[in-house]
Amino acid sequence: MRLAVYNVENLFDRAKAMNLGSWAEGRPVLDRFAALNSLLGQVTYSGSDKAEMARLMIELGLEKSDTGPFVLLRRNRGGLLKRPRSGGLEIVADGRADWVGSLELRDEPINEHAMRNTARVMGDLKADVLGVVEAESRPVLSAFNREILPAIGGAPLRHVMVIDGNDERGIDVGLMSREGYPIGAMRSHVDDLLPNGEPVFSRDCPEFEVTTPTGARLVVMVNHLKSKGYGGKAASDAKRKAQAERIAEIYEGLIQQGTEHVAVIGDLNDTPDSDPLRPLIEGTSLTDASEHGAFDDGGYPGTYGPCTASNKIDYMLLSPALYARVVAGGVFRKGMWPGVRPKKWDVYTELTRPEEAGSDHAALWVDLDI
Repeated sequence: MRLAVYNVENLFDRAKAMNLGSWAEGRPVLDRFAALNSLLGQVTYSGSDKAEMARLMIELGLEKSDTGPFVLLRRNRGGLLKRPRSGGLEIVADGRADWVGSLELRDEPINEHAMRNTARVMGDLKADVLGVVEAESRPVLSAFNREILPAIGGAPLRHVMVIDGNDERGIDVGLMSREGYPIGAMRSHVDDLLPNGEPVFSRDCPEFEVTTPTGARLVVMVNHLKSKGYGGKAASDAKRKAQAERIAEIYEGLIQQGTEHVAVIGDLNDTPDSDPLRPLIEGTSLTDASEHGAFDDGGYPGTYGPCTASNKIDYMLLSPALYARVVAGGVFRKGMWPGVRPKKWDVYTELTRPEEAGSDHAALWVDLDI
């Protein structure tokens, strides 16, 4: 069977702030969005809280309207703010109970060529079981599978599953599989909590049980850990390390229960030698599939952007029994922008500009004799 994983970077719609020319352009918006959302969620608002909320709202383009260029403020009931005729904003609510509503990121459609190149990658992988990172929802992933894959000559997969996670931007993780590889028992960890009461996982760490045509049972854990670029470095590293520790605990629990075939796959947003990933990479019996002699990285160690060693952030970590079943593996980059002087790898003829890339991430795959 072929097991693969691919960060699709959304399928139909993506937050406008994440769809700009570079991450550096969108990061200030996302940082302000996160800070404002955190303040809005507090039980009580102090005077300094209100002043900071007003400042952030103005910077997000909400001074004159609840619809800014990148965010949308929904006010369903109660009073949150006033907009004086003289200009500026005044927060009138004294706490979260005084108003009902939400702050949301505005979406825009994905580039059509990028969408089709994403589908080409998914089709050309020919995976029996495919982990998907950054899917908007199950209905969206299911529609993409039914409508877009056939449109580019690909074969739709039989099973599609996404459990809604913790990310407010609509980037969840899920699993797809072909006929003969049914998805059975599923377990979500969306409610796992840190000691401070916050969710452990930025998205989720779902466990999907898949049965092969031979009757073998495989547990696939799809992950998307905390991004380095969203928030301060210390807090980001600490969050990612806590997530790695929790994944390691879940993995060890499966092994102790007698589950031999376990795969931890996805975008872990850090390098193999990083401190945040140490609990998972060095603290368990999991082995990176890229270390296998039958694995071909195409001459580049990374999986993201220019694919240098510092850009290795996507993984297929396999339990000992599963690693022993690997017969081939590799990195699929035809949907990634290859640079221009010279091109680093071959791409689809339909990929002529960076914005037409299916994703900034490569897809990873392994063939398993199971």
